[in-house]
Parts: sequence; C-alpha cells; structure tokens
Amino acid sequence: MKLKQSTPLATRRLAKGKKMVFVPEPNEKPRAPLDTSGGVNARLGEIGQRLQFLDWQRREQQKLEKRLAERKSELERYLGISGEVSEALDVLSRELFSETLRVLEEKLTIALQEVLEQPICFKATPGFKNNAAVVEFSIDRGGFGEDIYRGQGGSVQNVLSVGLRLFALAQLDGLRHRRFLVLDEQDCWLKPELVPLLVKMVYQAAKELDFQIIMISHHDVKLFEKYADRIYQFHPSADGVTVERVVSAPFDSDEAGDSESVKE
Repeated sequence: MKLKQSTPLATRRLAKGKKMVFVPEPNEKPRAPLDTSGGVNARLGEIGQRLQFLDWQRREQQKLEKRLAERKSELERYLGISGEVSEALDVLSRELFSETLRVLEEKLTIALQEVLEQPICFKATPGFKNNAAVVEFSIDRGGFGEDIYRGQGGSVQNVLSVGLRLFALAQLDGLRHRRFLVLDEQDCWLKPELVPLLVKMVYQAAKELDFQIIMISHHDVKLFEKYADRIYQFHPSADGVTVERVVSAPFDSDEAGDSESVKE
C-alpha cells in the first residue's frame, strides 16, 4: 500500500481555469482571525491627537491673521493722517523756536541797553542753511542794522557773549550739568564806568538762574565791590603769586572789609 504524502495548505493548489483555489487539509481546523482591535484603536487615538493639534494651529493662525489685520488698519489710519501730524509738528517747532528767539531778543536787548546805556536792540533772525536751522544775530539802531563784530569797538560782543552763554547753559538739565561758568576778561572792551553795569547783570542772572560764576578781569577791583560776593586779587612777583581777598559780599556785613593774603 502506497502512503500519500501530506502537503501544506499553502502549497496545495488546484487549477481551475486560470484561477488558483486553495484546498484546506481535510482534517485541518479553521484558524481564528487575528485580534487587531488594539492597534487600530491606538492608531485612531494618534490620528485624533493630530487632528486636535492641527485644529489648534488653525485657531492660532486665525488669531494671528486678525492681529495683523488690526495692525494693518492702524498703520493705514496713521499713514492717512501722517501728513497732517508732520505739518502740525513742524508748525509747533517753528512756533517754539520763534518764541525762544523772541525771549532771547528781549533779554539781550535789555542787557545791551542797561550796560551800554544806548538805544540799541538785539535781533535774532532765523533761517535755514544746508538743511539745518540757523540764526543770524545783528544789532538794530534806530532802524539801521549794525555788525555785531564791528560795532562799538567790541563792547557789544562782550555783553552778548555773556548773555548768550548764560541763556544756553540755562537750557541744560540741572541734574546732569553743574551750573558753573567762568567769564575770562568778558569786560575787556568795556569802558571802566560800564564794567559795574555788566557785573550787576551777571550777578542778577546768577542769583535768578542759581549759577556760580567766576569773573576774571584786569579792571580795578573797586569796580566789582558793589555786586561781587567775593573778590580776590592776584599779585605776581619774582617770589610767586600772592592771592589777596580784598572784599566780602555786600550783604555779608560780618566779613565785610576782611583782608587776608595767601602766598602761592
């Protein structure tokens, strides 16, 4: 008797036309299907999380687009009025500049008239040069202009130099800049009788603006007695320089008349 060799299911095929039909083993029990529900659920969970993330990204993108649209609208409104704003600021700047020059003209005119005792006026004429604001100074005497650098033999320059320095320093921030000024021979072109008038102007400005000012002069010390807080006279010699305190402040009666010498 000839034994029939057993053939696996995967290799037993019967030809039926052009199709292949698998024939199970006669005594083979059907296999149970694989349980893939766990893997499918896990995959579905991942897809759900991905969808949630994409939805969050979509909402964030919508918020960003809304903010950009609002910003664009603001910029468009600003650009719409930028011309008017620039024009208004330009007008304001010119008005402030003009007001500053007006105050400068007023104060320095008073200084010139009080010190020089002449009916002259200080003029500050604004203009533009090389795309920058410039100011030209001049003197007006009865409707006729005078050159500051040539008029009055330099005395006008003395007064204006002091006044312009005080005005400029007064505009600085007092917390960052010490209000201290040294005037070196700013009375050099003045007649002796006019020197006390300049000293008076400096003294009053120093008190009003809270400035500390040192004046250096070759004029007689007596010309400074009425308005100077302290006066020191330097006496150079072959042995060195002797510094003498000549007089104290007019209002400091306790020390008035004191004199002391220090040899340097």
